[in-house]
Amino acid sequence: MMEPNLIPTLDPNPLPAPYWVFKLLLIGTFFLHILAMNLMLGGAVLALALRRLSKNREQGNRMFVDLSKKLPVLLPATITLGIAPLLFLQVLYGQFFYTSSVIVAWPWFLVLLFLTLAYYGFYYASFNSGQYLDKASMAVLLSVLLLFVIGFTYTNNLTLSLAPSRWAAKYFKGPSGWNLNWSEPTLVPRFLHFFVAAVAMGGLLLVFMAFAKWRRDREYARGLLQFGGKAFMFATMAQFLVGIWFLATLSKQIRMLFLGDSAIATVLLVVGVIGGVGAIFLMAEALRKENIRLAAYYVPGIIGVVILSMSLMRDMLRDAYLGVYYHPEQFVVKTQWSVFPLFLVLFVAGVVLWFVMLSRYKTSTALQNRKG
Repeated sequence: MMEPNLIPTLDPNPLPAPYWVFKLLLIGTFFLHILAMNLMLGGAVLALALRRLSKNREQGNRMFVDLSKKLPVLLPATITLGIAPLLFLQVLYGQFFYTSSVIVAWPWFLVLLFLTLAYYGFYYASFNSGQYLDKASMAVLLSVLLLFVIGFTYTNNLTLSLAPSRWAAKYFKGPSGWNLNWSEPTLVPRFLHFFVAAVAMGGLLLVFMAFAKWRRDREYARGLLQFGGKAFMFATMAQFLVGIWFLATLSKQIRMLFLGDSAIATVLLVVGVIGGVGAIFLMAEALRKENIRLAAYYVPGIIGVVILSMSLMRDMLRDAYLGVYYHPEQFVVKTQWSVFPLFLVLFVAGVVLWFVMLSRYKTSTALQNRKG
């Protein structure tokens, strides 16, 4: 085990609000970020699949065009909603996160470059999908590959931040900053856990699109519902296999937290499993009866609860990994009462504004569809 003095000392600056406030903000903002990220990445993956797997090629191309025009909106939403949890992570776990970032320095720096290129690729596809479908699909494919690398880099950095005992050996073996956390047994299943979930959420994005067009263009909306619903079900089924793999790669001590040692962790796992199974059965029923409201309201509602439970489990997993290294009681708290209430008001207002913008975007898209 690494000597404690090899871990950077805690930031001496006091927390401007109670510790639990930052915990809630970290989990809450991560929940919003992961929703946007899953819709964006899953939508991009399914846009490519539609061009290749759709039985009706003309309809598949139309779905690709519709999805490609939403990607340049979903990506900045993902980035914007991802800034907050990254900042709160640095506040609470900075001594671990900054160290791992130094060890994987160059892949971490490249995230910005790859993200910019992926952004450009989505915009190119959006502007050219009407006339140059092959070029547009190639741009989406390249963007997805870049996002794949970005996600894998994040997984490497965050898993390494949870393993202080490996820092010294990894750094001195390769001080150039081109390190990855290949020795982490949970690396691949942890990454796939997010990637497969994104495909499932991409299926729900198609369901939302079907709901928006259900009255005006029933045949097209039916195709969106069927493809999106099946993609959701198959990806969610695959998620169970990945989840079992992920759970099996955890150390026995940590794994047992979710298998009975911790009542809260076990309940959260049960909620996730039951919610996932329930969502699959509801989606199957919605497809069988072509019940668009069941698919667009109840299934996403259940999945929202599942993702929230998984976000809480992720936070518990992080604290369990750090174990003896992390001591929240050592944080000095000096609440800035003159600023803290204003921060909370602006934070809530920002979230509300984001949903208002989303609603107006939905309305403007609907009007464009009617004119078209």
